[in-house]
Amino acid sequence: MARINLLPWREQLREERRQRFLVALGAVLLVAGGLVFLGDQYLNASIDAQRARNDFLRKEIAVLDARIKEISELKTRRQQLLERMKIIQDLQGNRPIIGRVFDQLVRTLPDGVYFTSLKMTGKNIAIEGAAESNNRVSSLMRNLDGSEWLEAPNLTAVKAVTAGALDQANVFQLTVQQVQPGEDGDKGEGAKKEGAKKEGGAGLPVAGGATQSVRDDAQKKGGKRK
Repeated sequence: MARINLLPWREQLREERRQRFLVALGAVLLVAGGLVFLGDQYLNASIDAQRARNDFLRKEIAVLDARIKEISELKTRRQQLLERMKIIQDLQGNRPIIGRVFDQLVRTLPDGVYFTSLKMTGKNIAIEGAAESNNRVSSLMRNLDGSEWLEAPNLTAVKAVTAGALDQANVFQLTVQQVQPGEDGDKGEGAKKEGAKKEGGAGLPVAGGATQSVRDDAQKKGGKRK
């Protein structure tokens, strides 16, 4: 006997297809959601790792900056110490030279001349003093020019000063250069001779009573010749 299916098989088939589609769609959505979640976790982990590396680098950079600053301070201190050591060595090396220079100043000092002030700046020596006469100042200049430790004496000022009724002195100011024998090579005696000629021709600048005394001496010599 033939069987006839009177049930709505088309509707049932359509419902089965719909259910399969929903299941497949749910599976796709689930897989997509899982992938999105995993990607988000991976990105967050990468960001956290990068932040950790950045923090580590910042700390290391701060440590290096502190070390660089410390090294810079040490270099500055080292340079200061080297400069101080150089100054001390120069002072120790110049100590005998300064002693010789002062000894030369004493040796070149003629009778009737004394120093009231002495100032040494580098190799330049500024001297102030007084002399009994202008000739004494001339002798001092010649002695300074002839010293092997001194050169280029320059008389900057000289004037006659009367301290009392009979006391009269010439107050002078001069400068001279300190030189170490042999350091200028053959600066030569020619320069000294030339300077002596100039000094002999030009004479010393005098003022007041000193000028009058020179004229009086000249007149006396002229009278003796007659």
